[in-house]
Amino acid sequence: MLIRTHLVIIIFFILLFISIVEDKVLFVLVALAATFIPDLDSEFSKLGRRKIFRPLQFFVKHRGIFHSFIFLIVIIGFFVLFLPVVAFPLFLGYGIHLLADSFTMNGIKPFYPFNKTSSGKLRTGGKTESLLFVFFILADLFLLVFRVSSVF
Repeated sequence: MLIRTHLVIIIFFILLFISIVEDKVLFVLVALAATFIPDLDSEFSKLGRRKIFRPLQFFVKHRGIFHSFIFLIVIIGFFVLFLPVVAFPLFLGYGIHLLADSFTMNGIKPFYPFNKTSSGKLRTGGKTESLLFVFFILADLFLLVFRVSSVF
């Protein structure tokens, strides 16, 4: 799935949960940043193109351990213990990315290193993904208007 689609999806979930979090700015920033993390292992991703991540790509393959719910749980466990304020937005941004990718044709290995793949029929960059992108833009706008109107 393209990063633009991941971003409009996570914005939807940010808007859903923003009212229940204390530090709203931190919540938004961490959730948005976490959306990029699973694709650091790809030389074609927005951040993965940067030279600083090339050594990482030498050791892990794309849609390997970084696209695993097991890895996500380990990372979240660390943050729950040592920096709990970022655990939920990190879980949300990272987890929604994994969930969305599980609907693509390439899918993910949710329990990596086990080979069982969770995949769907969504072609990355295809027409269905474009429709999904537009749908979530409209849903984001709806939620944003709903949130703003409920303040007044």
